[in-house]
Amino acid sequence: MKQKNKERKSQSFLKGAMVLGTSMVIVRLMGMVYKILLSAMYGGVGTGLFNSAYALYNPLFMLSTAGFPIAISRTVSESVTKKRYRDVRQIHKLAVPIFVVAGLLCFLIMVVGSFIYVNVINAPNAIFGLLCLSPTIFFGCLLSIYRGCFEGMRNMTPTAISEIIEAACKLFLGYTASYITMKVCMNGYYSSGYVLGIKCASEAEASAAAVPIAIGAAITGISFGSFFAFLFLYIKYRRNGDGITAEELRNSPPPRKNGVIIRTLVRTAVPIGLSSVIMSLADMVDSTLVQRRIHNIMETNPDALLNVYGSMIPDDILYAGDTHTYLYGCYGMALTLMMLVTAVTQVFGTTALPSVTAAWASGDKLKLKQSVETVLRVTVLVTIPAGIGMSVLSEPLLSLIYSSSSVANEVEIGSRVLAVMGISVIFIATSTPICSMLQAVGRMDIPLKLFVAGMIIKIVVNYVLVGIPEINIQGANVGSIVCYGFVTVVAMFVLCRETKIIPDFVSILIKPLIASVICGVSAYFSEILFDFFMVQSLATICSILTAVIVYVLTLFLIKGIKREDILQMPKGNKIVKILEKRGLIR
Repeated sequence: MKQKNKERKSQSFLKGAMVLGTSMVIVRLMGMVYKILLSAMYGGVGTGLFNSAYALYNPLFMLSTAGFPIAISRTVSESVTKKRYRDVRQIHKLAVPIFVVAGLLCFLIMVVGSFIYVNVINAPNAIFGLLCLSPTIFFGCLLSIYRGCFEGMRNMTPTAISEIIEAACKLFLGYTASYITMKVCMNGYYSSGYVLGIKCASEAEASAAAVPIAIGAAITGISFGSFFAFLFLYIKYRRNGDGITAEELRNSPPPRKNGVIIRTLVRTAVPIGLSSVIMSLADMVDSTLVQRRIHNIMETNPDALLNVYGSMIPDDILYAGDTHTYLYGCYGMALTLMMLVTAVTQVFGTTALPSVTAAWASGDKLKLKQSVETVLRVTVLVTIPAGIGMSVLSEPLLSLIYSSSSVANEVEIGSRVLAVMGISVIFIATSTPICSMLQAVGRMDIPLKLFVAGMIIKIVVNYVLVGIPEINIQGANVGSIVCYGFVTVVAMFVLCRETKIIPDFVSILIKPLIASVICGVSAYFSEILFDFFMVQSLATICSILTAVIVYVLTLFLIKGIKREDILQMPKGNKIVKILEKRGLIR
């Protein structure tokens, strides 16, 4: 590994967040295009099969990494703050065998578990997607080693580039593989009446047989993406190193013993990892529970459920017994939009952890207060307007994204889901950075305890509400609101208690809430206005732009953005001078 002697540079919270945030926007846009293309080709059932694969993958991936990426990031950041640079090198060296073994074990568990899981959710065709996704666990573990190291050094650029590589492979390789697979399957039917050895009586039956295989092909792009992203980080680390200079190494004290470092990593990783595993398990239980409860309704009281949706559920879906997968696919279409917001605040959590850890380790209470307030303010500035906007413009937004007429029914059902989901996203997305800050100040146990309680709450609420035909999939949204609302409020209380810091809640919460409500009102009425003389897609875009402009102007008018926040941005000094001249900040 090459060693550089120039001074090592690190990124502030907002600069790191902007680097990761920019990449995340690119990644999520690619992911959205990917899902839009798949949804247009395969409809609600295809989307349901795709999401079912992730429902099993997520908890296993969290189990395989077990919180070690965050533990590495936190421990590296703390070591850098204390100038223990040799420890940083030793942390990386010890992490490699741990992740390789964990990745291989969880890869094997997913392969075996896939055959059990598809029977639990009554969706045997989901097996193709599950098996094709399983290699991603192993390569994802290897990715975690290098991302944790770079992020702990407060260098978010390598992580950002690797995420774009993943997304590009998923979109281009995955979609191409899926398209070719579907084409080959249907050509086989047209020429012989068979789809991969299965006799099909009609084109619709042939398509239904080909869709699960095509979804599996689409998911292979994700596995290839994780491999190429790992390859990029590995080569970068070997060629450029971790940014620690030769002089820093010479002046660093000897590294701690391997046993001490491993114990530190494990003490940090286990509660963080368990928190992630529990919430991923909750998502898997959520997916399983929603589909099984709807499946039960269709067996015991189908008329009550069909009265809710009328003719929006196609007859061929009803006859095939795939209503539960179809509705879960509609739920997943709304989920695609929600994940845009949670991805952004996940970036805040990732970049906040080393920043808050450094302030906590140095004992600088003023710096800690500024770091905590900046993270909270930037998070809320995104989550509240995004949540309100999704609720207000649920139908136009989904129609804009999923414009194909072939999924018109799915969009109508999904827009009902999104209207309620917009409220839940505020709490889901806000809880992540708050829990990251608790981990940064050494209270890794608190998110674990809160997520256990939240998961229990969510399961109970979902089981009761989803089983009511008139509520069905909306029950999952209500469960999320109750669960994450509880986690957010209690986590914020504990953070204030542990740090002995009382943030300026007027600046952090009240002002963004006022601006967000005004933003939501402007979005609603501008959509109605623009609809009179524009096509709906253009009217939706114009109403979003109008709402954003109104929101930003309102924030400046009520002093909702602080000078310190802007100074942490790239070219922050120049931006501050321009805004000060116009009296927009104080």
